Amino acid sequence: MKKTLGLAALTAMLLSGAANAQQVTVKIGVLSDMSSLYADIGGPGSVAAAKLAVAEFTKDNPNVKVELISGDHQNKPDVGSNIANQWLDVDKVDVIVDVPNSGVALAVSQIAATKNKVFVVSGAASSDLTGSKCNANTVHWTYDTWMLSNGTAKAMVKTGGDSWFFLTADYAFGHALERDAGAVVEKNGGKVLGKVRVPLNTNDFSSFLLQAQTSKAKVIGLANAGGDTINSIKQSAEFGIVKGGQKLAGLLVFASDVNALGLPTAQGLSLTETWYWDQNDANRAWSKRWQTERNAAGKFPTMIHAGVYSGVLHYLKSVAALKSGADGKAVVEQMKKTPTDDVLFGKGEIRVDGRKIHPAYLFEVKKPEESKYPGDFYTLKATIPANEAFRPLAEGQCPLVKG
Repeated sequence: MKKTLGLAALTAMLLSGAANAQQVTVKIGVLSDMSSLYADIGGPGSVAAAKLAVAEFTKDNPNVKVELISGDHQNKPDVGSNIANQWLDVDKVDVIVDVPNSGVALAVSQIAATKNKVFVVSGAASSDLTGSKCNANTVHWTYDTWMLSNGTAKAMVKTGGDSWFFLTADYAFGHALERDAGAVVEKNGGKVLGKVRVPLNTNDFSSFLLQAQTSKAKVIGLANAGGDTINSIKQSAEFGIVKGGQKLAGLLVFASDVNALGLPTAQGLSLTETWYWDQNDANRAWSKRWQTERNAAGKFPTMIHAGVYSGVLHYLKSVAALKSGADGKAVVEQMKKTPTDDVLFGKGEIRVDGRKIHPAYLFEVKKPEESKYPGDFYTLKATIPANEAFRPLAEGQCPLVKG
């Protein structure tokens, strides 16, 4: 009888322990552009990337239960803010990820801080997210406007492109990219001859390209992204801008953009990215998994998708270490204390200002005859070390940085 009771007690203890091990539950919200000009660089592909991270993590950590939801911010700060408030207040979301629109991202960042939840940005670019607008609840993962400028603009000025005219998306992202790139141009001895602000999701760039053409600037800087970049490059070809001797600087170009443009149109473009699907075996293997999850054999993941995967994975590791995702500031602090390390971005760190640090790469788009297979888009021109790729900590004016 005593033996039976002992076994029963042991079984109860084991069951109780297993039940207690299942107590960590978190909810992730992927907030992106699901249907407009940024849908290919983020959108459903970001949801697929988050799913891959969750599946990989929970396979080895069955005590962490993860629920994933998604929403479309429609590139409108008020829509994004409403979704974020609903998710955090009513739906009990613990972390919001992605958000490829800086206007929306800056709003969501403040909401997450106010409600002490976590915001892991992969899609938005504004360097203000870790600068004057930084907070203790936001981590900026993949890239930013300072990094893009420090890569592409600096390289082009040093190779003779010393006069610039900017075509700028007329909202927070475009303004930040124009500001940061213009500063790099002037710091390296170049001049900004002019700029024109272009409404988001513009179909007709003719009047803006005419201004750029008549400026006689050696370089036309495209401070835009996604569908706007695709349209402006296509229409610049129709205007014969490159044939006329001016160069295009794609300040934010993704593999999905090059795929949409085709190499005959995109060839020769200089661009800076922090991740490229065809750069190594690990990236290629992950990209196949992403294509399967996305059910998109002809598409290629962007650095935003890779950043969503990497950021979600690191977030979940930090939640597991704390055994809770309830306190957003505590989770972000744990994310900063823990060195980053995953198959896509390798080893890195998250600074006190929330900036994730890793190398960046200057690429040039291949000529059609140089490409050996679908998706073979880039030639690596230079690697920018992690300690040089992003803005120095002391220059960002982030209030979290002491001294």
